[in-house]
Amino acid sequence: MKQLIIPALLALLITGCSSTPDGPEQGGAPVESRDGSVATVNAGGVDGRKLPAVLTDPKSILSKRSVYFDYDKFEVKSEYKDLVTAHAKFLADNRQFKMLIQGNTDDRGSREYNLALGQKRADAVKKMLTLLGAREEQVESVSLGEEKPKNEGQNEAAWAENRRGDMLYNGEF
Repeated sequence: MKQLIIPALLALLITGCSSTPDGPEQGGAPVESRDGSVATVNAGGVDGRKLPAVLTDPKSILSKRSVYFDYDKFEVKSEYKDLVTAHAKFLADNRQFKMLIQGNTDDRGSREYNLALGQKRADAVKKMLTLLGAREEQVESVSLGEEKPKNEGQNEAAWAENRRGDMLYNGEF
């Protein structure tokens, strides 16, 4: 009898800890814009609208979302400063938008080392954005380490594609 009580209690505990939404799906998180109005951020962008064309038009510098790094480095190279500056200006002019920077590495190095390096890369892009006018609360940085490779190859060209910081706007993450 004792042998049945413990599994039954564990099952009740697990069931009691699970959660399911009660009622309709909630909208996104409210975001206050510069003029004081409140927008809702969700998978469609802001207030259900798609991202502005300037962020998706291949002719716009803002459609470029990756900053690439040298091997074992986390300094933003000079060739990406105009790109980061353009995104900082966009964020400064559009306070309702938020950005997530995902720091990535190639698969060389330990998991722990790559997570730390990915965070340093994401933080380097974030610091540059905030120094150029984006608000601290608009930008979040995370490390994905080697978990999200752009190229699965095992050569220098593939590794170079994976050493990056990806900038995603609300609605893209």
